[in-house]
Amino acid sequence: MVICVVEAMLVHNEIWAEDYGIVFDVSVKNQAFVEYSQVLFRVIPLPDYTAPRYGEFAVTSLLREIIGSPFRPVRVAPRWLTSPVVTLAATMYESREFTPMPILADALEEAGCDNPDVLTHCRGPGPHVRGCWVVDLILGKS
Repeated sequence: MVICVVEAMLVHNEIWAEDYGIVFDVSVKNQAFVEYSQVLFRVIPLPDYTAPRYGEFAVTSLLREIIGSPFRPVRVAPRWLTSPVVTLAATMYESREFTPMPILADALEEAGCDNPDVLTHCRGPGPHVRGCWVVDLILGKS
């Protein structure tokens, strides 16, 4: 998929994305001079099963993963922040491996979390990525 066009000596060069994903940071301004190997964009890759087959659905799922529901904001209760909960969240955040999300849901439930949005999200199919609103909430990053 073409992500942008860069002009060099009056030749328009298409820049292709290596993977399907969502551009979340543009590092240069339009019509700015760029150098070879300069980072132009940062992209959150989408898992293979979400793109391109699901297209818009994949983008919506990823947005829900990162921001949750803007209509039902969740506040973390201090009692939820037990050692197992924080350790699991920090490990997933650092390793970018989110397969333990259901285990995090169990740990949160044992810590007294009864919020259906949190528990359903953790037990859901994902995709789960770094920036997950539940993990960020637990780690104080949101």
